[in-house]
Amino acid sequence: MKFTNIFLLTFLVFSMVLSAPIKPLPQSVKVDRKKVVLGHKLFFDPRLSQDGTVSCASCHDLENGGDDGRKFSIGVGGKRGNINSPTVYNAVFNFRQFWDGRAEDLKAQVFGPIENPVEMNMTMAQTVDTLKKDPMYVSEFAKVYSDGITQENVADAIAEYEKTLITPNAPFDRYLKGEKNAISPEVEEGYKLFESKGCIVCHNGINVGGNFYNKFGIFKDANSSALGRYNITKREEDKYVFKVPSLRNVALTAPYMHDGRAHTLKEAVEIMSEHQLGRYMTEDEIMKIVAFLKSLTGEIPQSVKKRN
Repeated sequence: MKFTNIFLLTFLVFSMVLSAPIKPLPQSVKVDRKKVVLGHKLFFDPRLSQDGTVSCASCHDLENGGDDGRKFSIGVGGKRGNINSPTVYNAVFNFRQFWDGRAEDLKAQVFGPIENPVEMNMTMAQTVDTLKKDPMYVSEFAKVYSDGITQENVADAIAEYEKTLITPNAPFDRYLKGEKNAISPEVEEGYKLFESKGCIVCHNGINVGGNFYNKFGIFKDANSSALGRYNITKREEDKYVFKVPSLRNVALTAPYMHDGRAHTLKEAVEIMSEHQLGRYMTEDEIMKIVAFLKSLTGEIPQSVKKRN
C-alpha cells in the first residue's frame, strides 16, 4: 500500500506524457529588454553579497552549464551549502524553483540566495541600501521603474534577465523538428530506451523535467540527509520528495542529484535505474541513454557569448 500514491502519480504523469512528450525549446521568450540589461548587471554584481565576493554568477557560471560544478556551493566567508546548485539555464520553464519548490517563480527565487546566511548573507533591504549608493544604479532603475530601487524591482530585474537564459537548438531539439540527421543512431536508440525503461515518466515536457515533484528513493532507500518538500510542508509523505530536475544541458552540470552524489552521467543513470525505476540496465543500455542525454546540450545565449 505504501506505493499506492506513487503509482497513481506515475500513472497520471505517464498519461500526460503520452499527449505531451519532450518538446523543443523556443528560440526566445518575451522579455522587457530594459529590465534585462539592468538584471544582467545585477546578476554579475558581487555587491549583492555581504562581503562583496559572491554574485549570482558565482554559483551559476553561464559559460559552464549554468551551475558551479561543485557538490555544494561556496558562499560568503567560504561557507559551504548543503544542497547541489541547479543550473539557471532554462529555469524559466520549471514549474517551481529550488529543489524543494519553495519559490513559485524566478522572481520569488531571487530572494533566497541573497538572504541565505550561507550564500550571500544580505537582507533585501540591505541590498537596496547598497544599490542606492551607486549613482549608476539609481539612474538605471529610474529609467526602468517609476519607484526606482526597491526590493521587488531588484528581484524583478534579475528574474527578467534569467528568462533570457535558455539554450535552444540542442541536437535532439533539431531532431524533434524534423532534422533526422541531427542525432546518431546510438542517440536515437538511447531515446527509445529512455522511453521504454520509464525515464520519460518523470523527465518530459519542454524542460525534460522540472514540471512536478517526485520522491527520491522509490524502490531503494536513498539515504538522503536532505528532506526536500518536508521542510516546507512538514507532512510525513513529503520526506525525500524533490522537484524533478531538468535534464537540459545535463552533460555540463555534474555532479548530479540534490546532494551531488553522482559524479558522472553513467553513475547518475545507474542510480536512477536502481532507486527510481527498480530495474536493471545493461552497460550498453546505460551508455546509449547517456548518449541521448548528451544530445540535450543546447546553445548558450548570444548575450553570454559576447562576454567571452
